Amino acid sequence: MSGLKINWDALGITTSLACAIHCALLPLFLSSLPLFGINIIHNLSFELGMIFLAFCIGSYSLYHGYKKHHHSFRPLLLFSFGIALLITKQIWHQWEVWFLIPAVICIVSAHVINFRSCRVHDHAHADDCDH
Repeated sequence: MSGLKINWDALGITTSLACAIHCALLPLFLSSLPLFGINIIHNLSFELGMIFLAFCIGSYSLYHGYKKHHHSFRPLLLFSFGIALLITKQIWHQWEVWFLIPAVICIVSAHVINFRSCRVHDHAHADDCDH
């Protein structure tokens, strides 16, 4: 188990895509759940939990790439904007899709840029490197 390494970018991309699938497809496939007393569609606690999970994993993933590899704020800013759009979506439900689509694009793009930047720079050192 000591040799087990987690690819945080891949995990971040996976959770972002899971969130996108949840937001886009879940209402289509699971619209009958209220008949069984189960309501996760537009459930504020569930939605905020998914956003929080995506934020935690994504932030760690992007910070790791920033600190250890590429030292670029671009993925962090793009990710932060995407998370802000997800939170905004929870406030203004009538424009949910108009916030959701750019949010998902920003979050997934941030992880892809981070992933590519980490591979290109492999292990770049800057003045603030402490390793």
